Amino acid sequence: MQKQFVVYVMTNEKRGTLYIGVMSDLARRVFEHKNGLLDGFCKKYNLHSLGSELN
Repeated sequence: MQKQFVVYVMTNEKRGTLYIGVMSDLARRVFEHKNGLLDGFCKKYNLHSLGSELN
């Protein structure tokens, strides 16, 4: 069975900065971003909202 990957977008509260990622376990990755468990771009710019929440 092949892994399925999804493209996701993380943004900050002001909706001014976007991060685009690819992951096979979206729920785990969003949890990691929202709880600051990963060092890097998203943590630096406080990107914790999943792009599907954009209006």
